[in-house]
Amino acid sequence: MLAVTTEVVAGVIAGVIAEAFDEIAPAQWIVPDDRVRRGLLAAQFEILVEHAGQHGRVHTLSDDDGRVEAVAVWYDNTADVPDIERYDERLGLAVGPEWLARFKAFDAVLLAHHPHRPHYHLALLAVRPHRQSRGLGSRLLERHHAWLDERRIPAYLEASSLRTRELYLRHGYEPLSEPYHLPENGPPLFPLWRHPR
Repeated sequence: MLAVTTEVVAGVIAGVIAEAFDEIAPAQWIVPDDRVRRGLLAAQFEILVEHAGQHGRVHTLSDDDGRVEAVAVWYDNTADVPDIERYDERLGLAVGPEWLARFKAFDAVLLAHHPHRPHYHLALLAVRPHRQSRGLGSRLLERHHAWLDERRIPAYLEASSLRTRELYLRHGYEPLSEPYHLPENGPPLFPLWRHPR
């Protein structure tokens, strides 16, 4: 039976997210090289997960053996949260000079389209590939949505595909604007907003 936990090492969580995201279009845009993509993604995700652990919420679902199977990473944008300390420097060390510009370009596009009104931001929702389509992502969404609804807090996210967009629409999200694309004819991202219920 899967249990919700919050005390998991950031590196472990980052590895789960990288495994789940390895074949999605935005990740392939950031790092087209299949040989190094997962490791580079995990290096960046570890920085993001650590920050969310301090200034947001990180939820995981683990199996009976304690292996993390699904992850949700939320940022609190209802308060004045500090930026990630020395982010550019840390990201450069994590991904190396060859890939830094791609990661920064991706971050810049997301930032340019991010809403400014108070909300919680679902930065990352990931389920290990062999456990996808079994309701794990929905369980994590429902858990945090209940918490948000009690406090009348809206939520925002960027869906990475039409398939994930449909999942979020089923959970009460609505299009915030038209999809936007990553540079160089890159894949689309779908900005979605959820009003509290």
